[in-house]
Amino acid sequence: MLTRRKFLGDTLKGIMLIGAGNALQSFAPAGFTLPAKKKVAYRFVLASDGHYGQDKTPFADTHRQMVEWFNKEKQGRGVDRAFINGDLFHNNPQLLPEVKQTWDALSMPYSVSHGNHDMAPEEDWEKTFGTKWHHVVETKHAAFLVLNTADIKGKYICPDLEWTKTQLAKYAGKRHLFVVMHITPVKWTEHGIDCPGLVEMFSQQKNLRAVFHGHDHIEDGMKEKNGKHYFFDAHIGGNWGTPYSGYRVVEVLTSGEVLTYQVNPAQTEPVNRHTV
Repeated sequence: MLTRRKFLGDTLKGIMLIGAGNALQSFAPAGFTLPAKKKVAYRFVLASDGHYGQDKTPFADTHRQMVEWFNKEKQGRGVDRAFINGDLFHNNPQLLPEVKQTWDALSMPYSVSHGNHDMAPEEDWEKTFGTKWHHVVETKHAAFLVLNTADIKGKYICPDLEWTKTQLAKYAGKRHLFVVMHITPVKWTEHGIDCPGLVEMFSQQKNLRAVFHGHDHIEDGMKEKNGKHYFFDAHIGGNWGTPYSGYRVVEVLTSGEVLTYQVNPAQTEPVNRHTV
Protein backbone atom coordinates (compact mmCIF):
# COMPACT_ATOMS: atom_id res chain seq x y z
CA MET A 1 0.00 0.00 0.00
CA LEU A 2 1.26 3.48 -0.83
CA THR A 3 2.09 5.83 2.01
CA ARG A 4 -0.04 8.93 2.37
CA ARG A 5 3.01 11.14 1.68
CA LYS A 6 3.84 9.24 -1.53
CA PHE A 7 0.24 9.37 -2.74
CA LEU A 8 -0.19 13.07 -2.04
CA GLY A 9 3.12 13.84 -3.72
CA ASP A 10 2.15 12.00 -6.90
CA THR A 11 -1.32 13.54 -6.88
CA LEU A 12 0.00 17.07 -6.52
CA LYS A 13 2.44 16.47 -9.37
CA GLY A 14 -0.52 15.49 -11.55
CA ILE A 15 -2.40 18.61 -10.55
CA MET A 16 0.63 20.73 -11.44
CA LEU A 17 0.64 19.19 -14.90
CA ILE A 18 -3.02 20.09 -15.35
CA GLY A 19 -2.32 23.65 -14.31
CA ALA A 20 0.58 23.85 -16.75
CA GLY A 21 -1.72 22.98 -19.64
CA ASN A 22 -0.16 19.58 -20.32
CA ALA A 23 -3.31 17.50 -19.81
CA LEU A 24 -4.49 15.40 -22.72
CA GLN A 25 -7.42 17.03 -24.49
CA SER A 26 -8.93 13.56 -24.79
CA PHE A 27 -7.34 10.18 -24.26
CA ALA A 28 -5.66 9.33 -27.56
CA PRO A 29 -3.62 6.15 -27.14
CA ALA A 30 -0.66 5.79 -29.45
CA GLY A 31 -0.09 2.08 -28.84
CA PHE A 32 -3.32 0.73 -30.31
CA THR A 33 -5.97 1.84 -32.77
CA LEU A 34 -9.41 2.62 -31.47
CA PRO A 35 -12.41 1.62 -33.58
CA ALA A 36 -13.77 4.27 -35.91
CA LYS A 37 -16.15 6.57 -34.08
CA LYS A 38 -19.04 5.47 -36.30
CA LYS A 39 -18.59 1.92 -35.00
CA VAL A 40 -19.26 2.99 -31.40
CA ALA A 41 -22.94 2.65 -30.48
CA TYR A 42 -22.60 3.78 -26.86
CA ARG A 43 -19.69 5.09 -24.84
CA PHE A 44 -19.50 5.56 -21.08
CA VAL A 45 -16.88 6.29 -18.45
CA LEU A 46 -16.50 5.22 -14.83
CA ALA A 47 -14.57 6.58 -11.88
CA SER A 48 -14.83 5.91 -8.17
CA ASP A 49 -13.64 6.80 -4.69
CA GLY A 50 -13.49 10.57 -4.73
CA HIS A 51 -13.64 10.74 -0.92
CA TYR A 52 -14.75 14.35 -1.13
CA GLY A 53 -13.95 16.08 2.14
CA GLN A 54 -11.31 13.67 3.42
CA ASP A 55 -8.82 15.40 5.69
CA LYS A 56 -5.32 16.10 4.41
CA THR A 57 -6.14 15.25 0.79
CA PRO A 58 -6.50 17.68 -2.17
CA PHE A 59 -10.08 16.48 -2.78
CA ALA A 60 -11.30 19.68 -4.44
CA ASP A 61 -8.47 19.53 -7.01
CA THR A 62 -8.81 15.82 -7.75
CA HIS A 63 -12.55 16.24 -8.36
CA ARG A 64 -12.02 19.29 -10.54
CA GLN A 65 -9.49 17.48 -12.71
CA MET A 66 -11.69 14.39 -13.09
CA VAL A 67 -14.61 16.55 -14.22
CA GLU A 68 -12.27 18.23 -16.72
CA TRP A 69 -11.02 14.88 -18.05
CA PHE A 70 -14.55 13.54 -18.49
CA ASN A 71 -15.68 16.70 -20.24
CA LYS A 72 -12.67 16.48 -22.57
CA GLU A 73 -13.60 12.87 -23.36
CA LYS A 74 -17.05 14.17 -24.25
CA GLN A 75 -15.52 16.75 -26.58
CA GLY A 76 -13.33 14.07 -28.21
CA ARG A 77 -14.82 10.65 -28.95
CA GLY A 78 -17.96 11.51 -27.01
CA VAL A 79 -19.42 10.23 -23.75
CA ASP A 80 -23.06 9.21 -23.35
CA ARG A 81 -22.98 8.76 -19.58
CA ALA A 82 -20.64 8.81 -16.60
CA PHE A 83 -20.86 6.54 -13.56
CA ILE A 84 -19.37 7.60 -10.23
CA ASN A 85 -19.03 4.25 -8.50
CA GLY A 86 -19.20 4.86 -4.78
CA ASP A 87 -17.43 6.69 -1.96
CA LEU A 88 -18.44 10.02 -3.39
CA PHE A 89 -17.71 11.71 -0.08
CA HIS A 90 -15.86 10.78 3.09
CA ASN A 91 -18.21 9.91 5.95
CA ASN A 92 -19.79 13.36 6.49
CA PRO A 93 -23.36 13.37 5.06
CA GLN A 94 -23.46 17.17 5.17
CA LEU A 95 -21.19 17.06 2.10
CA LEU A 96 -23.93 15.55 -0.10
CA PRO A 97 -25.09 18.85 -1.69
CA GLU A 98 -21.52 20.02 -2.24
CA VAL A 99 -20.34 16.85 -3.91
CA LYS A 100 -23.43 16.81 -6.13
CA GLN A 101 -22.72 20.39 -7.19
CA THR A 102 -19.20 19.29 -8.12
CA TRP A 103 -20.41 16.47 -10.38
CA ASP A 104 -23.15 18.65 -11.86
CA ALA A 105 -20.34 20.38 -13.78
CA LEU A 106 -20.15 17.31 -16.04
CA SER A 107 -21.30 17.92 -19.61
CA MET A 108 -23.01 14.51 -19.84
CA PRO A 109 -25.65 12.69 -17.76
CA TYR A 110 -24.20 10.85 -14.78
CA SER A 111 -25.29 8.21 -12.30
CA VAL A 112 -23.93 7.35 -8.87
CA SER A 113 -23.66 4.25 -6.71
CA HIS A 114 -23.60 4.18 -2.92
CA GLY A 115 -20.27 3.35 -1.23
CA ASN A 116 -19.27 2.39 2.29
CA HIS A 117 -18.01 5.91 3.08
CA ASP A 118 -21.24 7.49 1.80
CA MET A 119 -22.77 7.53 5.28
CA ALA A 120 -26.04 9.29 4.50
CA PRO A 121 -29.60 7.94 4.87
CA GLU A 122 -31.07 6.50 1.69
CA GLU A 123 -33.88 9.05 1.73
CA ASP A 124 -31.32 11.90 1.71
CA TRP A 125 -29.42 10.16 -1.07
CA GLU A 126 -32.61 9.89 -3.12
CA LYS A 127 -33.51 13.54 -2.51
CA THR A 128 -30.05 14.58 -3.67
CA PHE A 129 -29.48 12.32 -6.69
CA GLY A 130 -33.00 11.24 -7.59
CA THR A 131 -32.31 7.51 -7.26
CA LYS A 132 -32.42 4.90 -4.52
CA TRP A 133 -29.31 2.92 -3.57
CA HIS A 134 -30.52 0.13 -5.90
CA HIS A 135 -31.72 1.39 -9.26
CA VAL A 136 -31.63 0.77 -13.01
CA VAL A 137 -30.38 3.01 -15.79
CA GLU A 138 -31.87 1.94 -19.11
CA THR A 139 -30.79 3.21 -22.52
CA LYS A 140 -31.53 2.22 -26.08
CA HIS A 141 -28.38 0.11 -26.19
CA ALA A 142 -28.02 -1.27 -22.66
CA ALA A 143 -29.35 -1.60 -19.14
CA PHE A 144 -27.25 -0.87 -16.07
CA LEU A 145 -28.03 -2.36 -12.66
CA VAL A 146 -26.63 -0.09 -9.97
CA LEU A 147 -26.35 -2.09 -6.73
CA ASN A 148 -25.70 -1.12 -3.12
CA THR A 149 -22.89 -2.80 -1.14
CA ALA A 150 -22.87 -0.98 2.23
CA ASP A 151 -25.22 0.10 4.99
CA ILE A 152 -25.47 3.61 6.42
CA LYS A 153 -22.68 2.91 8.94
CA GLY A 154 -20.26 1.71 6.25
CA LYS A 155 -20.58 -2.02 6.91
CA TYR A 156 -19.95 -4.09 3.78
CA ILE A 157 -23.08 -5.97 2.70
CA CYS A 158 -24.22 -8.01 -0.28
CA PRO A 159 -26.79 -6.34 -2.54
CA ASP A 160 -30.49 -7.13 -2.21
CA LEU A 161 -30.64 -10.54 -3.92
CA GLU A 162 -34.40 -10.61 -4.54
CA TRP A 163 -34.38 -7.15 -6.11
CA THR A 164 -31.37 -8.10 -8.23
CA LYS A 165 -32.93 -11.38 -9.35
CA THR A 166 -36.08 -9.56 -10.47
CA GLN A 167 -34.11 -6.98 -12.46
CA LEU A 168 -31.86 -9.57 -14.09
CA ALA A 169 -34.97 -11.37 -15.35
CA LYS A 170 -36.64 -8.12 -16.43
CA TYR A 171 -33.67 -7.07 -18.57
CA ALA A 172 -32.64 -10.49 -19.86
CA GLY A 173 -33.79 -9.47 -23.34
CA LYS A 174 -31.45 -6.47 -23.55
CA ARG A 175 -28.51 -6.97 -25.87
CA HIS A 176 -26.12 -5.59 -23.24
CA LEU A 177 -26.44 -5.68 -19.47
CA PHE A 178 -23.90 -4.13 -17.12
CA VAL A 179 -23.65 -4.02 -13.33
CA VAL A 180 -22.17 -1.09 -11.40
CA MET A 181 -21.43 -1.81 -7.71
CA HIS A 182 -18.85 -0.34 -5.38
CA ILE A 183 -17.52 -3.45 -3.62
CA THR A 184 -16.60 -6.64 -5.47
CA PRO A 185 -18.71 -9.71 -4.52
CA VAL A 186 -15.70 -12.06 -4.56
CA LYS A 187 -13.06 -12.06 -1.81
CA TRP A 188 -10.18 -11.92 -4.27
CA THR A 189 -9.02 -8.50 -3.07
CA GLU A 190 -8.09 -7.26 0.39
CA HIS A 191 -11.31 -5.29 0.68
CA GLY A 192 -13.71 -7.59 -1.17
CA ILE A 193 -16.67 -9.47 0.28
CA ASP A 194 -18.01 -12.91 -0.66
CA CYS A 195 -21.56 -12.88 -2.08
CA PRO A 196 -21.86 -16.39 -3.61
CA GLY A 197 -25.58 -16.09 -4.33
CA LEU A 198 -25.05 -12.90 -6.31
CA VAL A 199 -22.07 -14.33 -8.20
CA GLU A 200 -24.14 -17.35 -9.19
CA MET A 201 -26.87 -15.07 -10.58
CA PHE A 202 -24.26 -13.17 -12.57
CA SER A 203 -22.75 -16.42 -13.85
CA GLN A 204 -26.11 -17.53 -15.24
CA GLN A 205 -27.02 -14.20 -16.85
CA LYS A 206 -26.27 -14.63 -20.55
CA ASN A 207 -26.39 -10.95 -21.51
CA LEU A 208 -24.25 -9.70 -18.61
CA ARG A 209 -21.22 -8.21 -20.34
CA ALA A 210 -19.28 -6.76 -17.39
CA VAL A 211 -19.39 -5.82 -13.71
CA PHE A 212 -17.66 -2.61 -12.60
CA HIS A 213 -16.18 -1.88 -9.18
CA GLY A 214 -14.42 0.80 -7.18
CA HIS A 215 -13.45 0.49 -3.49
CA ASP A 216 -10.09 -1.25 -3.96
CA HIS A 217 -8.08 1.87 -4.81
CA ILE A 218 -5.03 -0.16 -5.77
CA GLU A 219 -6.95 -2.28 -8.32
CA ASP A 220 -7.20 -1.02 -11.91
CA GLY A 221 -7.48 -4.23 -13.93
CA MET A 222 -9.83 -7.13 -14.64
CA LYS A 223 -10.69 -10.36 -12.85
CA GLU A 224 -12.74 -13.25 -14.23
CA LYS A 225 -15.19 -15.62 -12.55
CA ASN A 226 -17.26 -18.26 -14.34
CA GLY A 227 -16.77 -16.53 -17.67
CA LYS A 228 -17.87 -13.10 -16.40
CA HIS A 229 -15.56 -10.10 -16.29
CA TYR A 230 -15.15 -7.82 -13.27
CA PHE A 231 -13.34 -4.50 -13.82
CA PHE A 232 -11.77 -1.95 -11.47
CA ASP A 233 -10.92 1.72 -12.10
CA ALA A 234 -8.36 2.69 -9.40
CA HIS A 235 -9.56 5.87 -7.64
CA ILE A 236 -10.16 9.60 -7.93
CA GLY A 237 -8.94 10.65 -4.48
CA GLY A 238 -8.46 9.36 -0.95
CA ASN A 239 -5.10 8.85 0.73
CA TRP A 240 -3.98 5.51 -0.73
CA GLY A 241 -4.06 3.45 -3.92
CA THR A 242 -2.49 3.60 -7.36
CA PRO A 243 -0.03 6.49 -7.82
CA TYR A 244 -2.41 8.12 -10.32
CA SER A 245 -6.04 9.26 -10.43
CA GLY A 246 -7.66 7.24 -13.17
CA TYR A 247 -10.86 6.21 -14.86
CA ARG A 248 -12.23 3.51 -17.14
CA VAL A 249 -13.71 3.95 -20.62
CA VAL A 250 -16.20 1.48 -22.11
CA GLU A 251 -17.15 1.47 -25.79
CA VAL A 252 -20.11 -0.66 -26.85
CA LEU A 253 -19.51 -1.36 -30.54
CA THR A 254 -22.10 -1.81 -33.26
CA SER A 255 -20.60 -5.28 -33.85
CA GLY A 256 -21.73 -6.36 -30.38
CA GLU A 257 -18.24 -6.38 -28.87
CA VAL A 258 -17.46 -4.31 -25.80
CA LEU A 259 -14.06 -2.62 -25.59
CA THR A 260 -12.86 -1.24 -22.27
CA TYR A 261 -9.59 0.40 -21.28
CA GLN A 262 -8.20 1.97 -18.13
CA VAL A 263 -6.87 5.51 -18.43
CA ASN A 264 -4.03 7.23 -16.63
CA PRO A 265 -4.35 10.72 -18.15
CA ALA A 266 -0.66 11.44 -17.56
CA GLN A 267 0.20 8.76 -20.15
CA THR A 268 -0.65 8.28 -23.81
CA GLU A 269 -0.84 4.50 -23.46
CA PRO A 270 -3.76 2.75 -21.75
CA VAL A 271 -2.99 1.07 -18.45
CA ASN A 272 -4.78 -2.01 -19.82
CA ARG A 273 -7.41 -2.90 -22.39
CA HIS A 274 -9.89 -5.75 -22.86
CA THR A 275 -12.52 -6.75 -25.39
CA VAL A 276 -15.42 -8.88 -24.17
